[in-house]
Amino acid sequence: MSYDTEYNKAAALCATREYCSFDINEKLFNWGVDGKTSKQIISRLIENNFIDENRYAEFYSRDKFKFNGWGKIKIVWNLRQKKIPETIIQTAIETIDACEYESKLFDLLTEKAKKIKSKTPHEKNAALIRFAQSRGFEINEIVRLIKKNL
Repeated sequence: MSYDTEYNKAAALCATREYCSFDINEKLFNWGVDGKTSKQIISRLIENNFIDENRYAEFYSRDKFKFNGWGKIKIVWNLRQKKIPETIIQTAIETIDACEYESKLFDLLTEKAKKIKSKTPHEKNAALIRFAQSRGFEINEIVRLIKKNL
């Protein structure tokens, strides 16, 4: 396929939802586009504002937090996997409201606490900590909420 065909195909994808350059590069690779052409296509997509790493990171952070119940650690880790620069990641993470963050963690812990059948409070707390850490929440926040509320 030609450069223009591949560019138009990638632009159509970017027009339907947010993608980062890493995701588009993977798509282009899977379509059989060589590395040099991929770089040219991605540069043109960035120039035409189809790809914006800042915008992508903010939407990604907000969506994974609100809809998937992910904590900051898991969000940061996944953005790093997509080769998003650290400065952009930190800016995106800061867009998560601190009150909403604590409220989401509290809700997750409360729901999980209802489902845990443990014999001792220590076992229950350990299970809650493991659960919340697997969701990407910080240990100090988890422990503080457990001590305060559960």
